Order: sequence, then structure tokens, then C-alpha cells
Amino acid sequence: MRSKSIAIAIACLVGSTAFAQEFTAKQLQGFYDKVAPAVCIVSYSSNVTNPSSGEVSKRNTRALGLIVSAKGLVMAHGHMQIQDSDPFAIKITVGQGDNEVEYDGKLLTKPEDVNVCFIEIANNSNVTFPFVQFAPGPLHLGDPIALIGLMGDTLDFNRSVVVRRIGSVLDKPRTTYCLDERLLFGYVGSPVMDLAGHIIGVIGFDLSTQEGGDLYVRSGHPLVYQSDLFAKYIANPPGENDPKVVNDGAFLGVFSQPLTDDLAEYWKLPQEGGIVVSTVMPDSPASAAGIQPGDVIVNFNDTPLKLKLDREVANFTKLVRDAGVGKQVPVKILRAGQPVDTSVTLVERPKSARDAGEFEDKTFGLTVREITTDLRVLLNLAPDVEGVIVRRVKSGSWAQLGEMQPGVIIMNFGGQPVKSLDDFKAAVAKIEAEKPAEFTVFGRAGARTGFFRLQPRWNSSN
Repeated sequence: MRSKSIAIAIACLVGSTAFAQEFTAKQLQGFYDKVAPAVCIVSYSSNVTNPSSGEVSKRNTRALGLIVSAKGLVMAHGHMQIQDSDPFAIKITVGQGDNEVEYDGKLLTKPEDVNVCFIEIANNSNVTFPFVQFAPGPLHLGDPIALIGLMGDTLDFNRSVVVRRIGSVLDKPRTTYCLDERLLFGYVGSPVMDLAGHIIGVIGFDLSTQEGGDLYVRSGHPLVYQSDLFAKYIANPPGENDPKVVNDGAFLGVFSQPLTDDLAEYWKLPQEGGIVVSTVMPDSPASAAGIQPGDVIVNFNDTPLKLKLDREVANFTKLVRDAGVGKQVPVKILRAGQPVDTSVTLVERPKSARDAGEFEDKTFGLTVREITTDLRVLLNLAPDVEGVIVRRVKSGSWAQLGEMQPGVIIMNFGGQPVKSLDDFKAAVAKIEAEKPAEFTVFGRAGARTGFFRLQPRWNSSN
């Protein structure tokens, strides 16, 4: 009995000693002195669109920025650039107190595989800015980390140091480090220091699917974005109008959901998880392989699928993307409870709705997008339905007065057939040149088609 008690005591002592590692005051002061000058304030306005009504409202916001190059490249939290929000009038405030200097900022193209954005300071005087240099560093459960964030406006946005720990480590669909506590907004984007004194990442929040997140959607909790997720963008910053930096990969062509225990019980299948195929895209690898709606994929490319939760579907998406374009992979499915073996030859991912081209028509107040394959499937559009889809309608515009709404598919604009963005631009230019007192737009809303009548007041501003 005595030896058992000693063993328990030793185990507790070892565990508490491992968890007792803490930063010293000297380490925190050194962290602050070295990194705080690179923490800046990003001020900007956003036009936020209500996706249902198309109404646009303006918001003014401040956020933490982190200077990551001597020339003035700034990294900020990725929620600056989300679906239905367009930032403008960006200002970067560097320094504190009497040493504050404000610069104009130019927003660069946002990466798709990590929720951060990059801003270029207008450095007309060739100023050398203080900046943070990152180093790779593994984290483990219970590790302490130090952060530098911004306090509130009543405290003059002073820089402040806090200490947190890694509360959880997730390994799918990529390694993700979760903090043990929530944080104030002023610490989102803050640099992260480990016990060795290395700046190993920044604090971030993943996008939810409603905000435009796709593969990496561990949303709702502060995470450490380790430096290897964004180092390539610091080394080679994206341009202002570059095509979106997308997470490319292979494409199967299905919409899916997890095989929950309830579904398995209803279909009298083993409660071992899997991927239920809800929709098969036409002309896709899945369609060519004979995969059907209702099939349950239980093994893909020799990897068993045990998915039971919605959030686990991202693991399957990553598995497909990483399999390789042009590769033929084996697939095992259950069809009406019976095993079926097939194979698919994966192709390059087609452009998705998130990557679709967009055009803002300032004359009539319409912002339209091209129709992509995934959008066509979601809206149940036949292959012969061509046009552009309305994303936004400016409040008080001629288009809104003509009762046009987001979601309408424009197929003819003022007598001009519309099959693409270029067709729409050409139709707008023709009407602007002719200036008719009235013209019609033929479109589709849901399953119904009809006409919208627009009556421009050419001598007034819309």
C-alpha cells in the first residue's frame, strides 16, 4: 500500500512539474520590447451587404495589425475580407503616443488556405519599419504562450502582454492548436511567443462555412496559426488584383454528408461512419465512375472513412484534394447495403462560387457573378440555363427600383443575350450609349422566369 501511494505521489509531482513551466518577467519584458513596435493599428471602413436583401451598410472598424517586413507588409486577421464585406479607406497607425504615424494601406489578394490578410503600407519615404520574424516551433498540449495585443480605446490602444496555454491539439484536417481560454478582439492577429523566445505564429479564427470557409473551418475559438501556414505569403506577397490564392487540388464531384448513427440505423447499415453522397455533379469523375446519390463511400484511395459528424466532412474533402490530379483511385461504396468497388480518375478542381469572376455595374446598381458548376448544382440549373447571377443590388438604384434582387439570374439585358460576364458588360455599355427611357431584363428567380422593367433617369444620379 505504501509503495502504491509513493508511485501516485511521484506521478503527480512529475505531471505538475511539467505543467509548471512559466515565462519569467524578464522574458515577457524582452518579448514586449522586441515585438511591440511591430504591432500596429489597422483602421478601415467596410461596405457590408445583406445577402438576402442586397442592402449595403457601412461600418468603421479597428483591428490589430502586425508588420512582417521592413518595407511595410502588414498581416491582419482574415475577417477583414469575408464574403459580402468589402473593406476600403484603410489606414495603418505605426508607433505609440507622440510617435504615432499614420499611413495609407493597400489590401492585397487574400490567401484561401489560412484566414489572414495582407496589407501593403504606402511607404513613399522608404521608411524601414520594425517587423516580426517568425520561426518554426512545435507546440504541445499545456505549453504556455505569450501574446501581445491592443487594449481598448479608453486605454489608448496601448500594447499589452497576456499568457495563455495550448488547451487542445487537433490533428485533422491539419494540425490545429486551440487556446485554453477565449480572448478579447484586440488580441486577434497578435504574435505568439513560445518558452524558447521564438515567434512561432499568430492568433486567428477560422471562417465558418456561412462566412465562406471551405476546408479549414474550426471556427468559433481562438487558434494559433503556426508560421508555416503563412510564411510563403510573407516571402512572396500576393498582388492587389491577383487571382485568388486558392487551395488547389483534385476534384471528385459530389456533395456529401456524414453517415451518422441515426442514418445508419434507418438504412440498416453498420454504425461505423462513412460519406453519404447526396448529389453527383454532371460530367464529374464521380459521375463517370457510376457513383450515385444515396451511395455511402466507406473507403477512398485505400483509406477507411469513419466519419459521423458534419465537421469531419472536411477531412474527406482534404483527402480528395490531396490524392492528386489525374490519379486513378479505388473507391469502396455501399449501395442499398451491398458493397460495390469502383475507381475514379480525379481531375483538377473547377472554379467554385467563392472564386467566381465578379463585375460591379455602377450605372444601374448591380453586382453580378459568373455561374460556376457548384452553384449550378445548388440551384438545380439545367445545362441550357446561361447567364450571370446577381450578388448585390445597390440601395436606391435603378435596378432596385425595378425590383431586381440578389439571386436573380440575368439571361437577357436590354435585348442583349447574356451568357457570361463579358456579355453583361457589353450589354451595359450598349444601353449606356443609347440611353433608352426604358428597357427590360429577362431573368430567372428560382424556378420562375420573367421580366424586370428598368426606367433610368439619365439626367439624375442613381
